[in-house]
Amino acid sequence: MTNYLVEPAPHIKSSLTTQKVMLHVIIAMLPTVLVSAYIYGLRALLTVVVCSAVCVLSELVFEKITKRPRTINDLSAVVTGILLAFNLPPTLPIYMAAIGSVVAIVVVKQFFGGIGQNFANPAITARIVLMLSFSSYMTTWSEPFYYKNTADAVSTATPLVSEKSFELFDLFFAKSGCIGECCNAALLLGGFYLIVTRIINPVTPIAYIGTVALLTWVSGGDVTLQVLAGGLILGAFFMATDYATTPIRTSGKLIFAVGCGLLTFLIRNFGSMPEGVSFSILIMNILTPYIDRLTASHPFGAKKEVKSK
Repeated sequence: MTNYLVEPAPHIKSSLTTQKVMLHVIIAMLPTVLVSAYIYGLRALLTVVVCSAVCVLSELVFEKITKRPRTINDLSAVVTGILLAFNLPPTLPIYMAAIGSVVAIVVVKQFFGGIGQNFANPAITARIVLMLSFSSYMTTWSEPFYYKNTADAVSTATPLVSEKSFELFDLFFAKSGCIGECCNAALLLGGFYLIVTRIINPVTPIAYIGTVALLTWVSGGDVTLQVLAGGLILGAFFMATDYATTPIRTSGKLIFAVGCGLLTFLIRNFGSMPEGVSFSILIMNILTPYIDRLTASHPFGAKKEVKSK
């Protein structure tokens, strides 16, 4: 008689660690970091560095105080810091960016148990907290290359709400908005890298962007403007694909992405805010456990439980 040893999951071994995944994400974001420094000046680069440093420091201090295992080596705090900076205006006061970084790591991530246990994307949630706390600063945008002018900053509106027309070249390579929204070409390059390296499932960004494009086309809106003018590309490739806060299965990812696209369309067209990516992803983050339950697979041969009357 043969004895078998049954161990708890996971049973599939892989050389892909959390640190390697996060390193791939950082590499994918580097083109946008460099381009934003060129378009918005060193102030944008400083914001990225400060957010990343404060996120790492916040995680280290919190884990030391609570006597938890050190996790800064997995690079997830660095990724959170860069993503948060990508969601901030280039001229936002540095101390506000630091506050957002602490909120992202301590309140959203560590209070719920650390990496993999947070219910919402830390960078998105921190951005919304800053939006509600410092509304005027979080909605003050700068023209690309404003730092070359004699004035400290040239305020402008984002392409989504601006009355002037924008060339396709500008929407792809240099536009006003958050730090990470400035160059869609760089974001698409990073997104393509994540898909090729199989870090993210292409179903999510394709379904998210496709849903917004389809609904905009059906309603008679400007598809190009809605897809390229705001933070849709950034959200679809780098935030709606977060492992911890999005569904596990491909079918669940499809439902999640379509839900994000629908909410983004509704907020942009019927809400009081021109942009709806952050709120849409946050709402769908909350619904992720229900989507996972809905799309859960049953073990082969298992019988569904029949409720007695």
